[in-house]
Amino acid sequence: MNNHQDPNEKLDLKVSTPLAVQHLLAMFASNITPAIIIAGAAGYAFGGAEMLYMIQMSMVFAGVATLMQTIGFSKVGARLPIMQGTSFAFVPVMIGIAKAAGMGAVFASTILAGIFHFLLGFVIGKLRHLMPPLVTGLVIISIGLALIPVGVKYAAGGVPLMGKEGFGGLNHWGLALVVIFTTLGIKFYCKGFLSTAAVLIGLLAGYIVAALFGMVSWAKVGSASWFELPMPFVTKFDWNFDMLGFAIIGMCLISLVSAVETVGDISGITKGGANREASNEELEGGTMADGLGSAVAGIFGGLPNTSFSQNVGLIAMTGVMSRHVVTLSGIFLIICGLIPKIGAIISSMPIAVLGGGVIVMFGMVISAGLKMLVDINMNRRNMIIIAVSLSVGLGLQTVPQALQHLPASVSMLLSTGLLPVAVISIALNALMPEESE
Repeated sequence: MNNHQDPNEKLDLKVSTPLAVQHLLAMFASNITPAIIIAGAAGYAFGGAEMLYMIQMSMVFAGVATLMQTIGFSKVGARLPIMQGTSFAFVPVMIGIAKAAGMGAVFASTILAGIFHFLLGFVIGKLRHLMPPLVTGLVIISIGLALIPVGVKYAAGGVPLMGKEGFGGLNHWGLALVVIFTTLGIKFYCKGFLSTAAVLIGLLAGYIVAALFGMVSWAKVGSASWFELPMPFVTKFDWNFDMLGFAIIGMCLISLVSAVETVGDISGITKGGANREASNEELEGGTMADGLGSAVAGIFGGLPNTSFSQNVGLIAMTGVMSRHVVTLSGIFLIICGLIPKIGAIISSMPIAVLGGGVIVMFGMVISAGLKMLVDINMNRRNMIIIAVSLSVGLGLQTVPQALQHLPASVSMLLSTGLLPVAVISIALNALMPEESE
């Protein structure tokens, strides 16, 4: 066996540090974006104290969850080079919860769904058949499609400006296009280290252009402290529990999807990095770490975590399977999250710059879902499942008024688009008979 295929291999710091930074850069933008979106959905000011704190917690607890995976304890953790980060899968549901019930319900449901996710680790092997590539592909596509409008609104100047004269101005779209074209240029005309960090470099380019045109305020960066520890059950947020039961149901259903995605990532790492199948212990431990990391994050004002697929690709690309490299990345993330000035720099980014980045990121989510459907046999059965699931799910998201006579909590879940797609596709896949070839 090649030494680099050994997860327990310890590399010299001169070798492991640049590899760890590469993992960090590949996931950094995707990790902090959900916190910014959910804070905005809850009505917090862009760049405000609440958003800044959530950005910090995204970094800290992505790092903590990563250490749970790479180092592990007892049965928790796959003990593989798995980079954890804030999950996009939960974002459509959390937007609905944040708007209808506030951040207290988001954090409480994150904690309880994390516990549910942890318990899935004991039975994940028996549940995998419920989520074949047909179902997971549809769910991932619906995640991207549900979030694309958020990216467009941000690129046009942000949700608070909607309906106002400045919304959709060339100044906003100009910044977004700088990010998009820089990202595409780096992605397709550069290789290796630069290519993996293309979105982050695009955001930096947009940030620099915005600063040159005087569109960046540094006031909050100067006033931010240099060090701050996370606070459990933070008082920065309103901890009301309206609609908590339905919020928990929605988050638990997405936890099932996230767990299956993690199983796929773990299998991809062992196959691409060590040319073997993942063991049951690795799959179960990885799922438990996913759930426990999310529950702990929720306690401190963080959002659900999951394994990051882009880092799985890095393992296959570099050929380095050492879990200690990713452990170092997790430590870097925690350090960044404990320094509020870093969060303040991020939150000072104009919303149109972020819009350009998330348009690319959400588009890539859709592409990942389509890739999963490529190998599906497009017979009548599967085409009907795709058609009905997406039609109903996206239709309810587009026309939420169609649900106005239902209880507010039920309407909140169904109008996400994501949950109807997940439930309908799982049910139809289980009930509809397979077609003979």
